[in-house]
Amino acid sequence: MRSAGRRWNLPWKTDVGEGRSDQGRALRVAVVGAGAFGKNHLRVYSELAREGGAELCAVVDRDPAVLAAAASQYGIPGFATVAECLAAFSGEARLDAASVCVPTVHHAAVSEQLLVSGVDLLIEKPIAVSLEEADRIVSLAEQHGRVVQVGHLERFNPAVTAARAHLNRPMFFESHRLSVFTTRSLDVDVVLDLMIHDLDIVLSLVQSPVREVRAVGLPVLSQKVDIANVRLEFENGCIANFTASRVSTERVRKLRFFQPHQYLSLDFARQDLLLIDVTGMAGMGREKLAAMEAGQHPSEGLSLSNVVVEKGEPLGLEISAFLEAVRTRGVPVVSAKDGRAALELALEITKSIEEHALRAGLMG
Repeated sequence: MRSAGRRWNLPWKTDVGEGRSDQGRALRVAVVGAGAFGKNHLRVYSELAREGGAELCAVVDRDPAVLAAAASQYGIPGFATVAECLAAFSGEARLDAASVCVPTVHHAAVSEQLLVSGVDLLIEKPIAVSLEEADRIVSLAEQHGRVVQVGHLERFNPAVTAARAHLNRPMFFESHRLSVFTTRSLDVDVVLDLMIHDLDIVLSLVQSPVREVRAVGLPVLSQKVDIANVRLEFENGCIANFTASRVSTERVRKLRFFQPHQYLSLDFARQDLLLIDVTGMAGMGREKLAAMEAGQHPSEGLSLSNVVVEKGEPLGLEISAFLEAVRTRGVPVVSAKDGRAALELALEITKSIEEHALRAGLMG
């Protein structure tokens, strides 16, 4: 739903005029792929254009009906191919940036065309379907001096941002990401579709190499794994358990983690963060614990608090951060190398699932 009154935090906005950059113009952006994800990118770019952050210039989609609808809604030219779009925006009128929202199997081919043409990219997650493709994207970005941000949307969830301020050597994570079945994203399994969000977040929070992967998964309604459970052990001793399902009867998106004397519970959908502090119980002797059980010292023990979270739309925050990186030529919040790291772990998990299925006699 469009919101004409929405305001975004635009740190690059200058005083050279509405919709103008410090180079004298707004960033020219296009969206490649106008399906489920692309529609939202188009909406956010359109809203940002009213704030002076960007100029939505074009949409690309191979489906004529989808293309015509998007081009008409936003009053922009539509193109069936990336090559046609690039030909239309050449010379001084070239594109500055684009969102790549096509199916994952096409990420590499589309991204390579845009990168060699000098376009900065926001690529929907996962960055690609293979490490070889991811490496080509990383290499081309470096070769052509392009900014590439990967669309790990939950990194920009305000509850995740709030949780980072309370990090203190987390040692155990428990993640649940459940969704009802849809025909969207069936070109990849549930690990690359859903679980990769949480893999990326935990990797960024733990900051330690993965030591061991154990995983199990099953196809249910599609030809690929639809439900999976994973246990990771990191070199620093941290343990993380992940459950992802796209065949659930309900939607659940939660992350819980434990660290010395604290427990944090994060709800992605509600953008809530609960902090439970158990510092008051640390080092208690038997007598003091017994006294607590008897109802004495009621002020000691668990302390629950709802952390203040400044709520906002993650996609809007993600795209705003991308445009800031384009304008400042800075390293994106979620770089191409971050996207590759999440993909590498996801593929290792997929391999572990296959090995378990073979051991359990689940594969023919």
